[in-house]
Amino acid sequence: MLESTYFRLQLPEESHLKLWLTEREGEIRIGQNVLFRGRSDQWKEKRFHVLGIKEDIGPRLNGGRGGSDRAFDAFVPRFLAVQSNQFLTGNSICVHGFIEVTREMVVLSNSYVDDLDFLVCTWVKEVADVGGIPIVIGGGHNNAYPLIKGVSESVNRPVSVVNLDPHADTRAMEGRHSGNPFSYAFEYGFLSHYSVIGLHESYNNQFILDHLKEMKAFFTFYESWLEKPFKFQADIDKVYDSHFQNPMGVDLDLDSIAFMPSSAFTPSGITVDQARIYIRKMASLEKVCYLHLPEAAPQTETDKIIAGKALTYLVTDFIKEYQKHHI
Repeated sequence: MLESTYFRLQLPEESHLKLWLTEREGEIRIGQNVLFRGRSDQWKEKRFHVLGIKEDIGPRLNGGRGGSDRAFDAFVPRFLAVQSNQFLTGNSICVHGFIEVTREMVVLSNSYVDDLDFLVCTWVKEVADVGGIPIVIGGGHNNAYPLIKGVSESVNRPVSVVNLDPHADTRAMEGRHSGNPFSYAFEYGFLSHYSVIGLHESYNNQFILDHLKEMKAFFTFYESWLEKPFKFQADIDKVYDSHFQNPMGVDLDLDSIAFMPSSAFTPSGITVDQARIYIRKMASLEKVCYLHLPEAAPQTETDKIIAGKALTYLVTDFIKEYQKHHI
C-alpha cells in the first residue's frame, strides 16, 4: 500500500463497493466491468486509472473554501452507474480507490501539502510507467504539481499542460498550496509550456500576470469570450494545434463552471456543456497524458448531485473521445 506520513492510498474494499455500485435487471453498468485495484498486478493492463483525492488542505491554505475532500464520494457512485454500451463499456478502466488523510492535522501547514505531493507523485509515476493515463478527481489544484512531476519523471522530459481556470495558479513559491502548483512545476523543470484559458481579469493579481509572461505561457481571458463568444472555441483550437505532438496534461478547475459548488464558487463562468467541449477536444490530443478535475466542493445533497453528475460527464467524455482517436 502506498503511504506517506499523513496520507495513504486506500484501495477499494467490499464496504466501498456496496456504497458505489448499483445494478438494474436487464442493464449493465460500467461499475460491473471496471477493474477495482487489488493486490495483483492486473491493474497494469488497463489504460485509464481513476483516483480520488480526499483533501481540502491546499484550497484552505490558499484562502478558499473547504469541501474538495467530498468531491470523489459525490462522483464515484454516479460514474460507476452509467450504462455500459457501445460508447463506453468500462473494460479499459481501473478504479484505484482514493487518497485520504490518516492523521489529525492540528495546525494547517504547507508541509502537509508537501507530504501529499510525495504520495500523489509516486502513484502517478507508477501509472505512467506502465503506459496508463491518470484521471484524478477531487482535492485541490495543488495536486497538479505532483501530477506533472510524476508524468515528467516517467517520460524523462518536461510536459506541457493546458488548464481551463479563472485563476492561473502561478502565485509565488511561498510554500505549497492550491494557488502555485504551476509555479513549482515550471521552476523545477517538470513543466515545459503552460497554457491557461478563461482567466477572470479581476481575480489574478499583477504578480500572477507578470509571472505568466516570464513563463512565456499562453493565456486568455474569460471576458473576451463574453465579448466574442467564438473566441472560446478559437482558444481551445489554438492550444490543440500548438501542442498536438507534445505530452500534454489536461486540467479543468471546477471553479471555472458557473454555479458549480466549488472551492471558489462563481456565478459567472462557463457552462457544463462548454467544459465538456473543452475536455472532448483535449482528449483527442495525440499524447494526452493525464486528466485532472480538482476543486469541486459539494456541501449539500443537491451539491453532490450537481458536482457528481458534472464530473461523470467530463470523465466519460474524456475516455470516450480518447478511445475514439487512439484505440
